[in-house]
Amino acid sequence: MATTDEEIASIEHPLLEPDFLERRLYQLKLAGTAANHHTLVCLPTGLGKTTVSLLVTARRLDEVGGKSLMLAPTKPLVQQHADFYREALQIPDEEIVVFTGDVSPEDRTAMWEDATVVMATPQVIENDLVGSRISLSDVTHITFDECHRATGDYAYNYIAERYHPDAKRPLVTGMSASPGGDEEAILEVCENLGIDEVEVMTEEDADVEEFTHDTEVEWERIDLPDEVIEIRDALNEVIKERLEKLKELGIASSTQPDQSQKDLNRMRAELQELINNDQSEGFEGMSIHAEVMKLRQAVTLVETQSVEALRRYFERQRNQARSSGASKASQRMVSDPRVREAMRKAESFDEIHPKYSKARMLLAETLGLEGGDRVIVFTESRDTAEALTEFLSESFDAKRFVGQGDREGSDGMTQKQQQEVLDEFRAGEFEVLVSTSVAEEGLDVPEVDLVLFYEPVPTAIRSIQRKGRTGRQSEGRVVVLMAEDTRDEAYFWISRRREKEMESELRELKGMADELADELDDSQQSLADFEGSDRSGVKVDENGSEADAVGGSSSGSEGVAGQPGLREFETDNSDSSTETDDDAVEAKETDEAVETHEPHAEGDTVAVVADQREMDANIARELSRREAYEITLETLDVGDYVLSDRVVVERKSVADFVDSLVGGDRSVFEQVGAMARHYSRPIVIVEGEGLYEQRDVHPNAVRGALSSLAVDFGASVLRTDGEDDTTELLAVIAGREQETADREVSVHGEKGAKTLSEQQEYVVSSIAEIGPVTARSLLEEFGTVEAVMIATEDELQEADGVGTVTAERIREVIGSDYTG
Repeated sequence: MATTDEEIASIEHPLLEPDFLERRLYQLKLAGTAANHHTLVCLPTGLGKTTVSLLVTARRLDEVGGKSLMLAPTKPLVQQHADFYREALQIPDEEIVVFTGDVSPEDRTAMWEDATVVMATPQVIENDLVGSRISLSDVTHITFDECHRATGDYAYNYIAERYHPDAKRPLVTGMSASPGGDEEAILEVCENLGIDEVEVMTEEDADVEEFTHDTEVEWERIDLPDEVIEIRDALNEVIKERLEKLKELGIASSTQPDQSQKDLNRMRAELQELINNDQSEGFEGMSIHAEVMKLRQAVTLVETQSVEALRRYFERQRNQARSSGASKASQRMVSDPRVREAMRKAESFDEIHPKYSKARMLLAETLGLEGGDRVIVFTESRDTAEALTEFLSESFDAKRFVGQGDREGSDGMTQKQQQEVLDEFRAGEFEVLVSTSVAEEGLDVPEVDLVLFYEPVPTAIRSIQRKGRTGRQSEGRVVVLMAEDTRDEAYFWISRRREKEMESELRELKGMADELADELDDSQQSLADFEGSDRSGVKVDENGSEADAVGGSSSGSEGVAGQPGLREFETDNSDSSTETDDDAVEAKETDEAVETHEPHAEGDTVAVVADQREMDANIARELSRREAYEITLETLDVGDYVLSDRVVVERKSVADFVDSLVGGDRSVFEQVGAMARHYSRPIVIVEGEGLYEQRDVHPNAVRGALSSLAVDFGASVLRTDGEDDTTELLAVIAGREQETADREVSVHGEKGAKTLSEQQEYVVSSIAEIGPVTARSLLEEFGTVEAVMIATEDELQEADGVGTVTAERIREVIGSDYTG
């Protein structure tokens, strides 16, 4: 198609809105490859990775049918993708749906059936897969946005593991501007997602170069005032003293406060090993280590953020130290005279932090002298984001953009609020966006005149994401504030080195595509990691090479050499398009004859109902991987796992179990009491080591609690080594109940209202945390709650099980003045 100055060539396709997408050759090349192979697409931020995914989605839906699933790590990013797809695709808006935690599981199940395109956060899809609410069998294209996250236990990995064997016609597209710091990291992402092709384009490519502009990075060095240095030095003295104690334990090799995170992680691992071997030094050292970490956070805040951020942090630490069940680390830190003096100095510091002053000056230059329209300020700290927004609002029209989680002293933003702020920023309704890392990844924030880093970013991935917010249409400016002689400088050098390494790696990656493909073939063995190619839907030849990932040798693989698949996005309803439709019909007919993996078939499964709040652990996820187990996720009122109509399980880590004895929102006795009222076989699993070495609780108190659970509540108390052991135990119990005893799973344990007697016991048992047994003894002795409340110490001791100490504690709680 010829173009003129007045006309820009657009991409035409039956499912794309006419004249909506500008025709960019590099996007068509990438989409051509991605439509034929499980592909990692590496493209600089701002150059349209989402468009590449859109083109592949349009082609797959047109040729193969089924559903498309796009995953993104944050709710705002998911919503942004949904808005873009609704604009670009000729698919009814109601068939392009958004799945986040804001949509109930029941609604998601219904929406999934009717959807053509689903945009979702990975945790939601993971939960729905674990809970057997959805099936990936009809998903013909899945996109993992910001796929560099596919490491460790991130939800992307579980979804990919389920997708390849479960889908009839799987096709994976991974997208990232920064896939990893080295070849090993990139290969890990590819292997975790089942990717066998890597397509890399850099700003140096001819097809890309015309759409990019230089982004100059400036480093502004900031001198800290003497008062700030005094606060830092005082905190560092405390850190040195605490490290000296760890050195005496043989854990720390140095007492310098600027220990690397790697060294601190090593210390923690050694302390955990001592704990696992029942050595008391491990518990003492772990408490000191926790205090060191808290102090280091305080130093980081005062060095690299602001005194205001430090003040907010200290206030939270004070509140934590006063709370019920506070850790020794928190109490020890806030009571240290040097820390208290640092707190006092922070409270009295009333000067403008030099980073604040520099930020205001740079914004004035950009928005005033240079006539700019928009600026983004990034910071690591939500406290800084909020305080800085308040400060900048005195001179500019500024708004904050932070995550959704609320915490003490800091309100998060709802998804709706986030979307409203971004819409207003795009529309030019305000000029300064102060954001935490939530806006780094992929959000289509408009072109800005300045990106200001309040502090250096220690990872190349995040630095690249941030710089991508400028320089899209014209030359942009990036400024990084760096406090002299602080961790800012260390992060500066780390960031610079890692960025250069990543840029070099991407360039090398372009030149080693064949070698990388061989490595992927060797490591994945034609996706054998996903239980064999016979279940993956990928056709392989006799040598194990992929023959045609799309499922048709005509339109899908024609033109793979050179510019693969370009014409599929440049045709109308011509003969070529008709041939493609025929291929799609043949592919669908073939699908009907393929025997697909249908896990959890009726009649041969063991059912487990898990509380969806248990998804923080890997237990439900691990059970869902097993052919014979069907997991259902619900919000249970009673227990964590229901294994039959009579067996309910409450799972507690050792630390949680002890915490529930000395404080918390709901004691273990109340929880198990509710279980016993509704199930005849309540079970408590206590998970982990060191049950009798937790905090300041005497071992006999723990033994007493275990005895009470067994004798007074009729609960079986079982011990496990960890999550894996718990998983196996639950599997065995559920199997015995359902296969051997032929019992069914029934969730009938709604909490229900307490009887009057139970309410009276609950009120009395909460006094000085005396527990249900002593409460019943007191009520039997005195008859009413009121009589217990007015009894003297001597009278209280007349009740069975109440001695001098307990009576004193009860009277202290009842008779002391409330101080607030």
